[in-house]
This record gives sequence, C-alpha cells and structure tokens, in this order.
Amino acid sequence: MLEDCAIVELYWQRSEEAIRETARKYGAYCRTIIRNILGSHEDTEECENDTWLSAWNAMPTKRPDRLAPFLGRIARNHALDRYDYNTAKKRAAPAALLIDELAGCLPGGQEVEEALDERELAALITAFLRTQNRTARGVFLRRYWYADPIESIAARYGLTEVNTRTLLSRTRARLRTYLEREGVRL
Repeated sequence: MLEDCAIVELYWQRSEEAIRETARKYGAYCRTIIRNILGSHEDTEECENDTWLSAWNAMPTKRPDRLAPFLGRIARNHALDRYDYNTAKKRAAPAALLIDELAGCLPGGQEVEEALDERELAALITAFLRTQNRTARGVFLRRYWYADPIESIAARYGLTEVNTRTLLSRTRARLRTYLEREGVRL
C-alpha cells in the first residue's frame, strides 16, 4: 500500500489511481464511520463514493498532513448529510439515538448559532476532552465521532456494556457542566 504522501501526490497530479489507492487503504475505515451513522448498505456505498469525489475536489487546494482524519471527516459529513435527508422523510437511522444522547449537554437548534459559533463549540469540546482520562476520551470519541455501537466500544476497551453506558453518561454530565462553566447556554 502506498504511503499517505504518495496518495496525496497522486491527487495533486490528478491521477485516477489516487481514488483507487484511497479506497484500497481507507475504504473499510470510511465505510465503518458511514455505516455506524446510517445503518444502510446502499446509503453507505453512496456516501463512500461521495467521499472519494469530495477528496478529489478538495485536493487541489488542500494538502492534508494526515489522510485518515481528513477522509474520516469527509465521510462523516456525507453520512450526516444523508442522515438529515433520510430523517427529513421520517425514515429512521441509528444516528437518532446518538443525537438524543447528546441533546442534554449541547445547545440545540438555532440556539447553537445564537450561543456561539460551531467552531467555538468544537474548540470547547476538544478542550474538555483533553481534560478527560484516555479511556473516557476514547469511549466518547468512539461513540459520538465514529458512532460505534456500545457493544463494540465495550469490547474495544475491555468494559461491560453497563460500564460503557455509565462512563458515557458521566462524561456527558461533565461536558454539560464544563460548557455551562464556559458560558454556553444549554
């Protein structure tokens, strides 16, 4: 497999080989993120293809240092867009549970725009996560960034499902307290 810098160079050369190499190296990673959010094979496949197209379109102006997070963010954003589309038509998706879990500790709807800019909120969440121990931070990210199921997270960290749920609940409560202390209206 090619190194990330070689793959990025292929994008900059506008070689179609870039997409094949990206799919070979990062296809499973991106599919997992997308599938965890959407739960649909058809939507996963479509979002994966959209991810490669977006990477292709982004590369002439951006040269990512780390390809995995760059692609993961694109894949996640496409999955969330698809989720919004699916739920607008009242079709359910696994991400609904994640949104419900986080609803109590994040500002909602238009209040997000009124309370603070999305980037500021992201910076606050990042700062909060840096204060957490490695396990709490990892479990939180696996659940709310990668949308991993509780069972998978528990197995990854050697926890029971009950311990994982408890850890997530306590981390959300600490996040809520942290955001309130930082002046975010919830």
